[in-house]
Amino acid sequence: MLQSKSKWKLPENNNQELADRLSSDLAIPSLLAKLFIVRGIESKEQAEVFLKTENEMFHDPFLMHGMSETVSRIKEAVEVGEKIRIYGDYDADGVSSTTLMYFLLSKLGADFDYYIPDRFSEGYGLNLPAIQKAKDEGISLIITVDNGISAVEQIQYANELGLTVLVTDHHEPPDILPNAFAIINPKIPQCDYPFKQLAGVGVALKLAHALLGYIPDEFLEIASIGTVADLMPLTDENRLIVKQGIEKMKTTSFLGLRALLDVAEVDTSNLSSMHIGFALGPRINAGGRLLHAENVVKLLTASNEEEAQSLAYELDALNKERQSIVNDITAEAFTMIEESKGDSNNNVIVVANEGWNVGVIGIVASKILEKYYRPVLVLNIDKGTGLAKGSARSISGFNIFKALSDCSSLLDHFGGHEAAAGLTMQAAHISKLREQLNQLAGSWLSEDDFVPVIEADIESDLQDITIPIIEQIESTLAPFGAGNPSPNLILKDLRILKKNRLGKEKQHLKLVLSQGMKEVSCSMEAIGFGKGDLEQFISADAKVDVVGELSINEWNGMRKPQLFIKDIRIPNQQVFDWRNLHINKMVENLQQIKERGDHQIAIMLEDENGLKDFPEQMLNTKVMFCTMDANGELTDINHIASGINEVVSDLVLYSVPADIHRLKALFAQNQSFQRIYIVHKKKKNSALKGLPSRDAFKTIYASLLNKKNWDINDSLFLEKLCKRSSLSKDMIQFMIGVFEELNFIQKDGNSFRCIQSPKKNSLDSSSLYKQRWNQTEIEKIFEYSTTNEMTQWILNQT
Repeated sequence: MLQSKSKWKLPENNNQELADRLSSDLAIPSLLAKLFIVRGIESKEQAEVFLKTENEMFHDPFLMHGMSETVSRIKEAVEVGEKIRIYGDYDADGVSSTTLMYFLLSKLGADFDYYIPDRFSEGYGLNLPAIQKAKDEGISLIITVDNGISAVEQIQYANELGLTVLVTDHHEPPDILPNAFAIINPKIPQCDYPFKQLAGVGVALKLAHALLGYIPDEFLEIASIGTVADLMPLTDENRLIVKQGIEKMKTTSFLGLRALLDVAEVDTSNLSSMHIGFALGPRINAGGRLLHAENVVKLLTASNEEEAQSLAYELDALNKERQSIVNDITAEAFTMIEESKGDSNNNVIVVANEGWNVGVIGIVASKILEKYYRPVLVLNIDKGTGLAKGSARSISGFNIFKALSDCSSLLDHFGGHEAAAGLTMQAAHISKLREQLNQLAGSWLSEDDFVPVIEADIESDLQDITIPIIEQIESTLAPFGAGNPSPNLILKDLRILKKNRLGKEKQHLKLVLSQGMKEVSCSMEAIGFGKGDLEQFISADAKVDVVGELSINEWNGMRKPQLFIKDIRIPNQQVFDWRNLHINKMVENLQQIKERGDHQIAIMLEDENGLKDFPEQMLNTKVMFCTMDANGELTDINHIASGINEVVSDLVLYSVPADIHRLKALFAQNQSFQRIYIVHKKKKNSALKGLPSRDAFKTIYASLLNKKNWDINDSLFLEKLCKRSSLSKDMIQFMIGVFEELNFIQKDGNSFRCIQSPKKNSLDSSSLYKQRWNQTEIEKIFEYSTTNEMTQWILNQT
């Protein structure tokens, strides 16, 4: 067995009749039709609407509340030559919003500049000194992008200074809105705009749409960056923005964007939303996380190729530095978490330290959540001020914003939503916050909530997955992202043709999976990133279930279907053949198994003498060393525990007992063993010579009857018996011992004599014979069998 790390959930709307009808109406494969249904597309008409990407599918921008006033005020400012300032933000959505507004105002011929606050000294959004600075520099109109909806005090201050503020934002509005000249935000209560989930750059795009009178195609690639990077749902207008934006990005004329694609080594012919999310987004965000996001806007608006390349390389270097910083902080946080595992307050993880970069602790929080699947707070402590600033990430069922609201008396500032938040607090209150959050988790969450869920789309057979199908999924359902994820498929009962580990640190797992269906066998490669440590938990004969995303692997002109594994499980007991494994390698493997933390290992020995084979560091671990009694029960050698069979997940048969019946009893009554490792350390004096046939016994006994009696030391007689029967001397001496036990022959001093009319006894009534039979069966199974034969015998017992 191998337990999955997640719960796999399939949708309930598995209507085969509906899938067949949709497949026929759209002339698409059944698998693709099922994927449409999962996304709520159940008719030909709905599919046609979903697949349309023409500009007429965009909504009228003037349906957005405040749009008319905003457009009029900007046109007026341009006409009279007012000085305008774009006030942006330092994340990917903020800088792409600023960039889009830069190009828009340039197109309108406005007199403008832009301002992005410093993450470290100013923080998010409008601030009073920045407004005063705008006034001092002759600015009369401020247009916010991706911020401003909560800036009640700041905008009131701007009004008092005689500045006009236009807010364009997409964040959740507070109960009291700022007194801006106009606000365009589809989420404000008075706005009837039909699509509420635009990114900040999406709102800026709608403003451009309204000002220009048409959808500005030239801005779509910029708009797609913020939409994907800010994890907006890729439905409705967002789908149109990203799908069209990606197509334009493949041949982009923006020098900065082209330089960034080059430095990220993105193959633009196969560009997808994944490249925006995992190649462009992190590099763009690195500017605001480590230095100042102003340089990102300079890159995206660059008109000089040399400058664009220089800025792109600078961002790439910052991203590498950011990765290094994240790795260092994450490693420190992991160590702190492991050291505090005995603490009862561990349902919500709160880690804090001095010197942690506040620009990256949100990423660290996400990495901690991914590993432990617990709500997480990561805080940097400023020793000088005594303040702690942090980021929070949460799991389903634990609304982190609500939790922080319940603990607000301990916080100076906080904000966010149910899955993520930011906060500032006095470092002295961290312990109390940890305690209160864990109390809330104890009330709100059950054990089941701490197991992540993978939302799978469908269960499929390997033979249904072909390159044309994968291409159709990509062309019809993409772009993928939040709200429209890449399909997750469950594949079951797959054999493993090949397995190995990849990567510099062997951290990735590669499997070649096979499935036989209706006399047709097919195979596919599967990659599990970061799952390299699972390789040792997968036996050669295992049948696995996997869930993951499909892709096409292209290498040396060859194209093959490929699966990216998200999770893997083996529902049945596994047997591992370690018979030829060196003791040092075996110990290394066992230590790695133990380090996973969720396995109880028992090493079965014949007696305590077997302990001398193991290094001292192994004896001092939590691995149990056991013997087995006549009933197949394991007992701790140190007699700390008995009846431990039920708690053992990994059983190592280091010494296989000679009694086959005891071994059968062990396997038959213990279904809890997930994995069984066969070492079978043989005794030096083990006979390993098999069992004579009953005809051989008859032949030897007939020869003994002819001899009638003979001297025990008559080696010549034994040699003649060996030649005549082709049996070894040791084997014949064993047979003589059996005859003696059955009273067929009798020992008299130094000689043997045959009983003329012995009482009939079966060979099975001889303890010597039964012992040898047991030993022979053990030899057949554990010494002379193939891995598959041995595995099948063990599994048959269970």
